Amino acid sequence: MDTVLRPFRTRRTWAELLYALVAVVLGMAGIVVAVLALYAGGLLSITLVGLPLVALWLRGAGLLGRLHRWLAGRLLGAEVGEPAGPRATPGSGFFGWVGAGLRWTPGWRAWAFLIVQFPAALAGYVIAVTFWFYGAFFVAYPVLRLVMPAELGDDGRFHNGIQLWEAGYLDTWPWILAVVVTGILLLAAAPWATHWGLWPQRFLVRVLLGPTAMSQRVRDLEATRALAVEDAAAALRRVERDLHDGAQARMVAVAMKLGMARDELDELQDGDPAALTRARALVDTAHAGAKQAVAELRDLARGIHPPVLDNGLPDALASLAARVPVPVAVTTDLPERPAPSIETIAYFCAAELLTNVVKHARARQATVAVTEPGDGRLRLTVGDDGTGGARTVPGSGLAGLADRIRTVDGTLTVDSPAGGPTTIAVELPLRA
Repeated sequence: MDTVLRPFRTRRTWAELLYALVAVVLGMAGIVVAVLALYAGGLLSITLVGLPLVALWLRGAGLLGRLHRWLAGRLLGAEVGEPAGPRATPGSGFFGWVGAGLRWTPGWRAWAFLIVQFPAALAGYVIAVTFWFYGAFFVAYPVLRLVMPAELGDDGRFHNGIQLWEAGYLDTWPWILAVVVTGILLLAAAPWATHWGLWPQRFLVRVLLGPTAMSQRVRDLEATRALAVEDAAAALRRVERDLHDGAQARMVAVAMKLGMARDELDELQDGDPAALTRARALVDTAHAGAKQAVAELRDLARGIHPPVLDNGLPDALASLAARVPVPVAVTTDLPERPAPSIETIAYFCAAELLTNVVKHARARQATVAVTEPGDGRLRLTVGDDGTGGARTVPGSGLAGLADRIRTVDGTLTVDSPAGGPTTIAVELPLRA
């Protein structure tokens, strides 16, 4: 029983029913306006009024398409992005605006949507009304028949009920029970029938009102290019900060200590016995500072490009796992060596994911696996037996990692239920 009633307690059921009722009204208005506007524009195209009218109408069709996209997103869960098309360049004037409007592909696609959407909306409306209205009517039939006007049948008797054939009335209890059962079945199937009846409209919204595959690809490339530029700028700022606050400051301190030691040695020549002790302490301090500066420079260079990567990704991951306080099992199966840039990205992905394991997962052990599943892809999988709950929410480390991976058409997949275990897979092209 709970399985049958569950759809009636969900927002999706009532949102889809509302969409089925609203879409047919919008569809009827949209197809009328679409036909009339373009018909008028076509008739007037031989004048100076027709083409601007068509361009103006295409802009209006784009606005109607935006309304349909909004409704589909809010009521059907069919989220689609904004389509892209040519725009008038600044300073191009009225004719430039008209030309851009006539070339505006989203407007023509929106016009096509308004033409074909109405039959789909009408079909969805008929399905929804059939199941919901007749279902409710049949369930309430025992009560409703009591207020129906009595009709004199061919058998000479008065009947209160629906007439199916010449002498057949649904006014006996077997027939009434059959009507109620039919109504219950219709209502039980109504949410599913409405959902699938609206499938054509979901399809049309995605195909005609959303971005094309090419424009979406361009947008992805623009986004990844921006991310790559931002990531490179952040890396340069990080290097500058590390040099300024770390190695550079230490080298300045070394220079100051050596200068002070030189002064002490000058005093030693003047016969001050304590100057030798002070000079030795200053030289020891300068020596320690120089060693720290060298270590920081080595770490900085490793952060830019780990030298161990020169031997290949398997050796680099083995070296990385050896420095992690949690036991890490590393397996690699790479018949072909990836491009150096891909190796670097995979290495730093593994390093960041293992850092998350140490900081957040409270895991007893972890695994790192690198394979080549085919199609010219590299798959890096990092798993642990920790507490789970990892998410790629905006602003998180995993979200930033996913953005950086996208710059080379990579993907990041997180499987981390509460309580663990966690498995994070990174797929990268073998060649950038």
